Amino acid sequence: MSTQTPGPVPEATRIHNIGYRDYEGRRLGRSYARRSLFAQSLRGAYGLGRSAKSKVMPMTLAAIMVLPAAIVVAVAVATEAKALPIEYTGYAMALQPVIWLYLASQAPQSVSRDLRFRTVPLYFSRPIERVDYVAAKYGAMVSALLIFTTVPLIVLYLGALLAKMDFADQTAGFGQGLVGVVLLSLLFGGIGLVLAALTPRRGFGVAAIIATLVTTSMAVSVVQLIADSSGSTAAIQWLGLFSPSSLISGFQDVFLGASSDIRGAEPSTAVGLLYLLVILGLSAGSYAALMRRYAKAGL
Repeated sequence: MSTQTPGPVPEATRIHNIGYRDYEGRRLGRSYARRSLFAQSLRGAYGLGRSAKSKVMPMTLAAIMVLPAAIVVAVAVATEAKALPIEYTGYAMALQPVIWLYLASQAPQSVSRDLRFRTVPLYFSRPIERVDYVAAKYGAMVSALLIFTTVPLIVLYLGALLAKMDFADQTAGFGQGLVGVVLLSLLFGGIGLVLAALTPRRGFGVAAIIATLVTTSMAVSVVQLIADSSGSTAAIQWLGLFSPSSLISGFQDVFLGASSDIRGAEPSTAVGLLYLLVILGLSAGSYAALMRRYAKAGL
């Protein structure tokens, strides 16, 4: 009986040791994974940890957002003014187009790539839950918008104190402005993420966010103007329910002492409460819509 001697091993079957090892560290829990995804998403909203090209748009828009506040403060200090020429509650509303552009550029960046390529740029020691992913993304977008809108208010506040304006008045106004931008960030962030998550194509997400925010704001303003000119003033406050911008503006008019942006009439207290309920309802609905979207996507 003869035996066959094994021939040389072909090159294609050679096994290389590329250094895989068992993980011997501590497995961190869901909260750590959620915080990591939140921090990575928040940094990404300002281009941090990404290429230089990715930083241009968010940093430029952030500078544009702060620049008017710096100019207002410089003029107030130079002229020894007794009050700021713009209200804290009115600053974000006056610069809404800048906020819309920032949201439209960064919300798709936060979710579209994950949906399109079904990957995230993080390694997890265990699969992440859907609720953790959505909470981290929503929280990061709201936090990014909050930073975007709060920094100019801080500049205004510090400038007012530097100009020796009344401390109590300025602190109260600054607090009212903070409440307004918190609600704005919550509402706009939710709407922006839902629209961006509807398509994995980033360009479509940008167009959808811009079109929704601009169209609803302009349409409500035009219809309110028509209602005011035709004498139907009772309907004006109700029309404010159909635009994210007029919801925030109407709430600030009623509860935060802001100058009314609603044409013809300031909303009543009951309608102001309804504005608040709609803002919170839309924010919660946006979270639920994101959960449903990612369930459909298989996360």
